[in-house]
Amino acid sequence: MTIKRRSHFKDQVNDFAYFRNWTTQLEAANGRQYEQYEVHTSLGKTHVWGLNTKQENLDSLVIFPGARTTSLIWDFDNGLDNLNHNVRIFMVETNGLPNLSHGDTPAIESLDYGVWASEVFDGLHLKKAFVAGASFGGLICMKLGLVAPEKIEAAFLLNPGCLQPFSLSVKNLFYNLLPILHPTRRNVSTFLDKAIFSTPNHQLSETAKKMLVDYEIFALTRYKDNTQKPYYMAEQLSEVKTDTYLLVGDQDLLFPWQQSVENAQKHLENLREVKVFDNVGHGIETYSEAMAYVGSILKHH
Repeated sequence: MTIKRRSHFKDQVNDFAYFRNWTTQLEAANGRQYEQYEVHTSLGKTHVWGLNTKQENLDSLVIFPGARTTSLIWDFDNGLDNLNHNVRIFMVETNGLPNLSHGDTPAIESLDYGVWASEVFDGLHLKKAFVAGASFGGLICMKLGLVAPEKIEAAFLLNPGCLQPFSLSVKNLFYNLLPILHPTRRNVSTFLDKAIFSTPNHQLSETAKKMLVDYEIFALTRYKDNTQKPYYMAEQLSEVKTDTYLLVGDQDLLFPWQQSVENAQKHLENLREVKVFDNVGHGIETYSEAMAYVGSILKHH
């Protein structure tokens, strides 16, 4: 595999220590401890968090996070409990994002992220599993669907970054650039309120919101992010034969839902269902009803 870009923390020892301490705070807030795995892949070490993974008789769900996030965000406010279904959960820390995995990344338009995801499955001894990806993670799911469709039971795309280009609307660009150019607590909080959530229907608890602001400032100021961003996969998607479920929020500024739905219906041969959530922003993976929907499909698929 050819390494296209390398991202890294500015001070790996201290920054890893900060991230692990942040994780400990999340565990304390949620009242549980995450299992941990290290998988060796073509992109180097990949870190994976787990819940219920020792119960090998259960179905498995593999989660891929969005850009500039950690997969642990899916469990803010015990969010994964909203699946309402007992399942093995593997939260993958995608290489090249601000987390404990190595920062090497392949060319985004190649199939190599799919090869990497397949290697993660092998390292976790997963022959087949459900996959779910938010934003950037949706692209990872589709790459895996192209490389190793036999490993996917079904895919859940949550406001994915592969069904259309990133929106260039003035409003979206303003709120996304604000924390990047000036990563203050106020600007990060404004970005989250205006682009990621949709209050009062879609929001985090005060504790989780503070933790997310802490993480975003950490990621923006401590991580040298050279990773390529997701892109509209267009005709590549027509080659994906995996059963796919699309979940979108009608307040997503980054990837407006109507275009995602239109392109999914155009390209995805096995698109099983589209679920539009009212008054939900881009961070749909933190929305309880979205997780409940995923859980209902897991139960009956």
